[in-house]
Parts: sequence; C-alpha cells; structure tokens
Amino acid sequence: MPTIPSGPYAAVLGSPIAHSLSPALHRAAYQVLGLDWSYEKFEVSEAGLSNFLDSLHGDCRGLSLTMPLKDSAYSVATFRDEAAVQTRACNTLLKHEGVWHGFNTDVQGFVTAFERGGVTSLDGAIVLGAGATARSALAALLRLGVRNVDVVARRSGQVLELAELFPEVAIRARTFGDELDEHPVLVSTLPANAADDVVLPPTVELVFDVVYAPWPTQLARSAQGRQVLGGLDLLVGQAVEQVLLMTMAGEKHRAEIFEAMYSAGLAEQVRRSA
Repeated sequence: MPTIPSGPYAAVLGSPIAHSLSPALHRAAYQVLGLDWSYEKFEVSEAGLSNFLDSLHGDCRGLSLTMPLKDSAYSVATFRDEAAVQTRACNTLLKHEGVWHGFNTDVQGFVTAFERGGVTSLDGAIVLGAGATARSALAALLRLGVRNVDVVARRSGQVLELAELFPEVAIRARTFGDELDEHPVLVSTLPANAADDVVLPPTVELVFDVVYAPWPTQLARSAQGRQVLGGLDLLVGQAVEQVLLMTMAGEKHRAEIFEAMYSAGLAEQVRRSA
C-alpha cells in the first residue's frame, strides 16, 4: 500500500522511477499557481499497475506514467483522448466519476519542442526506436506535415505495427547500420547510451534526443553544430499539458508554467550531469 499524502496530490509512476525529473517540474508549477499540492513518485511495474491504481485513495488529482507503463495505462483507461487513441499509449491518467480517463501529452510535447526550435513543417524524418515514445514522435511529425519516415529498430515487427497505426505516413523499416534517406531531422527515442554509435547522415540539420540525463548525450555531442533538442524540451512540453489537465489552471498560465518548469528541470539536469 503506497503512502498517500493527506492533501491534494499528483504522482508519477514507472519502473525505474528514482531518476524522474517530474516531481521537480510539477512542484515548480504548483508554486507558480499557488497550489498547496504535493507531487510524489512511485515505483510501479506493468504487472502491478492495476493493483496500484486500485489501492489509491485520498485526493488524487492525476497521474503521470513513464516507462514501461504507457501501454498498460492505455488498457486501463475507459476514455481516451485523440492522441492516446492514435498512439495506443497514455502518459496521463485522471479519474472522473469513478473511471480513468487517459491522455497522451507526449505528442503535444514533441510538437511544442519542435515549434520552440523553429520547426513548424517537415517533409521527412528519421526516427530511432519503435516503442511508445516513437509512436508519439510519429504522431507529432504527422502534425508537422511529415509523410516519409525511416524508422530504425531492431525488431521489424514493431515497425510494421507503426505502419498500421500511421497509414498516412510512408514508413520504411531500417536496422542499425543501414543507409538512411536524406531527411533533415533525426529523432532518437532510444534509452540512454543506446544511440551512442549512430552516425548522422550529412543531410540531418536537427537532432532530437529524448534522453534528458546525463546531458549532453553522445548523440547530441556528435551533432557537430547542428540544431539539437533534448529530453528536457520534450519532458517540459508534455508536463505543461499534464499540469493544465490536472489543475484546470487555464491557458493564461501556460507561459509562466512552462518557464518555471523549464528552469527547475534545467537546474536538476545540470546537477545530475555534473
């Protein structure tokens, strides 16, 4: 039975969870909004998610889900937003009238990061990985106009699943070491160190690596003057959407929430990467 705060709270669930930056981000947002809420983190496995949710009590305002729970959270949710349905993944759960509502704010998190980086439209991209985060990346790229994607993954079956989810996109399966198409953007959804040996095609102008610590990653360092977006950009972008959902703070607070969360996340990232 988890130890539940006495007042309003939200939490992040995952395994492993000790490294999560989400508490620092959400607490910074609560401070801006003047909310006396707490934000916790709980170690929860895929097999234990249902039992954990059943054990929750108190004034829970929402849950953030990280690896490996995004697929399981989708199954738990009774109602799902458009992004969750499109990607078959949820990174956010809110309980309303006794049932869980699932959202995928990672998609908007990617879009926000790209837009803040000056990218508002694209024709093609390279995506490393084929899991839940890759699905969110593809959904975001689709919103930006991408119709041709090289997906680099170890298991071709996962790429076939992506092609079924995104019939509007011409997805070409590639394995590590294959020659890639001449696309201007590369998005790595791989865990830390998994992309260390990736050789960037000369046409790549922007690298987006979803790892946030330690930073910079080897992939980011190899970008050699190209534009680089990192995991903190994605993490803050999606967390802002979560805070707006959980607190119902309203759009007028979006900018100040973003700045507070980014500052808190950057300070923690620097501390961990030292």
